[in-house]
Amino acid sequence: MFPTVAPVRSSFVTHEPTTDTSGSQAGHGTKAIVAALVANLGIAVAKLVGFLLTGSASLLAEAAHSLADTTNQGLLLLGGRQARRPEDEQHPFGYGQTRYFWSFVVALILFSLGALFAIYEGVRKIQHPHDLERPGIGVGVLVVAAVLEGLSFRTAIVESRPLKGEQSWWSFIRTAKVPELPVLLLEDSGALMGLVFALLGVGLSLATGNAVFDGIATLCIGFLLAAIASVLVVEMRSLLIGEGVSDAEKRTLRAVIEQAPHVRRFIHARTLHLGPEEVLVATKVELDPELRFSQVASCVNDIEARIREALPAARVVYVEPAVFDPSR
Repeated sequence: MFPTVAPVRSSFVTHEPTTDTSGSQAGHGTKAIVAALVANLGIAVAKLVGFLLTGSASLLAEAAHSLADTTNQGLLLLGGRQARRPEDEQHPFGYGQTRYFWSFVVALILFSLGALFAIYEGVRKIQHPHDLERPGIGVGVLVVAAVLEGLSFRTAIVESRPLKGEQSWWSFIRTAKVPELPVLLLEDSGALMGLVFALLGVGLSLATGNAVFDGIATLCIGFLLAAIASVLVVEMRSLLIGEGVSDAEKRTLRAVIEQAPHVRRFIHARTLHLGPEEVLVATKVELDPELRFSQVASCVNDIEARIREALPAARVVYVEPAVFDPSR
């Protein structure tokens, strides 16, 4: 809880730069999205053909999964494109949060089109099992799909590594402000696990002569997609509501303000991600009381410059001189 302050009569607002930074790091994840879209489109067609030839419910569930993933990647690309629109009167801070919105929609699609369909097919196949036709084709399709998904997953990992840093992968997924990369990482890893389930289902059905195993594998794929979608919904909801910068960035922000000339006290700072690479910073500081008006304005400009240098994503910065009141 930050202390309350009694503001001085006049506050100084520093203005955001006129250049549009909404796409400054838009390349993060774009290559991975395109790679995943191309791979999943081909995989979806192959799985669908495999289902038509074999009658495997797990192949059908995987085809629906890949089709949903292809739609997801299209929406992520759409979100990235819309986020680069310039600010206007109704959206003075730009459209950066559009990427969070479409990532949230992607999570819902992954659940509704992927998980629910797979669970339905799994239950139906368990209740009414039937022998697989041409199972060798189904196994071949799944193996090829696993190779393609692995290549797509590798691309997502390569794209994510520069932003991940020293974090664990789970921590990166939970804290990343670039929404596309956690979505792709979970999608691709889920797709690979789903293919393992499908291979096990088809293999056990062939080994035992009991097609119920194909239905069980399909059910497992549905529950897996539901779990992934639940994680994504929670994380994207948090970004949509509005997240501030990391604790390390908060400490950096406070340090650069306290080190600025004529700053007697750092009172507080509020931050908000306007998009993955765009941050709003609003801070209150107490300055030396003997400063003249022009000197206060100069100090405010200096603090703004220091914040922008320390946090390049700080697109909009507000610095308000105030008087610290310990009683409040």
